[in-house]
Amino acid sequence: MQARADLVKDIYLIRHGETEYNRKGVVQGSGIDADLNELGQKQAAAFFAHYQDLPIDKIYTSALKRTHQSVKGFIEKGLPWEQHVGLNEISWGNKEGKSPNTADDLYYKNLTKTWREGNVHVQSEEGESPVEVLERQKPVVDLFLSRPEEKAILIAMHGRAMRVLLTHLFNAPLHQMDNYAHQNLCLYHLQYDYAAQEFRLVKGNCAIHLANLPESM
Repeated sequence: MQARADLVKDIYLIRHGETEYNRKGVVQGSGIDADLNELGQKQAAAFFAHYQDLPIDKIYTSALKRTHQSVKGFIEKGLPWEQHVGLNEISWGNKEGKSPNTADDLYYKNLTKTWREGNVHVQSEEGESPVEVLERQKPVVDLFLSRPEEKAILIAMHGRAMRVLLTHLFNAPLHQMDNYAHQNLCLYHLQYDYAAQEFRLVKGNCAIHLANLPESM
């Protein structure tokens, strides 16, 4: 289908709700397929209650169930839904699922510092680099942009992967990915202008829909 020059696509991009791993400060990555915890389920319900009337044409999620559960209300409305491994969280390799400790905390601090310094090809131990995450995301971006008839889409994914994706969408250097703040069940509202072939930010890291929820349970 040929896109009209005046066509704009609304993209509602969210990070999944809280899991017990999030609550305990344990890294999940793509290798841990955790469920939302009680607070995460409440976050998902609050997001749906606030945005259920959006005219969403398609839901895109990662292949991990915490993203599916985060958009459960929209899926249950019968909206078209696709899962894509390309939207999965970064693989943290042999660090996934480990309880927080001083050595691993230092490891993550040094690794993310390395990435911020521009060394985005560096992988986590037995895991992925930001460049590798971006390369598997690009076909998914190309796919949803090739569907201008989907005027509004909802994408549910993961924190680090979201940061990687946002640098790509806004043509920012990948080493600046930490500039994109996020929290569980936050919303980034973007628009893609087909004529200008560019994304613009409407709102970022928005959590107004969570205002009446506790920070922890």
